[in-house]
Amino acid sequence: MAAGNLNIDLNSNANRELLYMISQFLEHENLTETARTLERESGFYFNMRFFEDLVHNGAFDEAEEYVDGFTDLHENSFSTKIYFELRKQKFFETLEDGERCRALTMLMQEFRDFAPYNRSLCGEAAALLTVDDFRAHQALAGHGEINEARRSAMNDIRRCIQMNPVFHGKLEPPNIESNLQGAIMYGNSENQNEQQNGVGGNGDPAPPPNHDISSPGRN
Repeated sequence: MAAGNLNIDLNSNANRELLYMISQFLEHENLTETARTLERESGFYFNMRFFEDLVHNGAFDEAEEYVDGFTDLHENSFSTKIYFELRKQKFFETLEDGERCRALTMLMQEFRDFAPYNRSLCGEAAALLTVDDFRAHQALAGHGEINEARRSAMNDIRRCIQMNPVFHGKLEPPNIESNLQGAIMYGNSENQNEQQNGVGGNGDPAPPPNHDISSPGRN
């Protein structure tokens, strides 16, 4: 799979939290493209809102590139479905724009990846190149206008992402605030323990470790 291009241990909460804080800093500095690149290349957090905006705006190539940071087409059936929905909607919109040569190129270069899963797919898609309106096909008669179709495709893709084990633990950002509060509480507890043991309580340091407090000092 394409995830983990930066070779970072994402099982470490500390690493994920650090990456998230860096991405938030980049956002604050209006380096949003760099923040999205960090998410994609590290694979630590899938920004669903950003991805949905890409799909709703018809930026299917950019949407697929973002997904590439987390999975690949052949990883599992959910991943295959994600790529298929993206390419299918792009293919339909290309047909609707009357760009049949481009649609044919897509058919030959992008749809063949799905041949192992559906051998008749390319033939069915090729048949749509010969009609003026692909909605004339009985199975596609209910295909809505562009915005409606994009929303429908995104709904299917979202379900696949949520059910895909590859994305588990990556759809919500790390809870930095909760962990920070825990660290502060732990630090306060450590300080209290030190004070109780004689550090900082009356200004006298506690005796050094591995020494008997009753042993006489050197003259």
